[in-house]
Amino acid sequence: MTDAQSRLEHLASLLRKNEHRLTPQRMAVLRLLALSVDHPSASQLYDQIHAQFPTTSRATVYKTLNLLKELGEVLELGFADDDKRYDGNKPYPHPHLICVRCRKIMDPAVSIAADMLQQVAQQSGYQILGHRLDFYGVCPECQEGG
Repeated sequence: MTDAQSRLEHLASLLRKNEHRLTPQRMAVLRLLALSVDHPSASQLYDQIHAQFPTTSRATVYKTLNLLKELGEVLELGFADDDKRYDGNKPYPHPHLICVRCRKIMDPAVSIAADMLQQVAQQSGYQILGHRLDFYGVCPECQEGG
């Protein structure tokens, strides 16, 4: 079983456990989020689902994303000049690489050290509830394209 398949089964099981309906459209949202590594926007999800289920509304996609966000199963990434993007694979704070040309978002294979969070909390007096670390640059594909 792949990680994506396990993630999809986890999301579906969680929604069932919380007595939420699993319509084919909602399952399509879950499947796309579980399979995606590129942090899609709600519009991108809608376009892919609408192609398969023409009667699907944008509201279905947004409601499913909001439900998953409330359950702590999707990470919403907001940007001032772009549509919100969603990470359904790692619904916890982690670093992101963001291409300033094509807007691709990737997860680097690094983690934020727990001692860094502890140091920030100790030095500031804050109770850290979450964090976000984004690295902006130009991805290899855009570098090759000039």
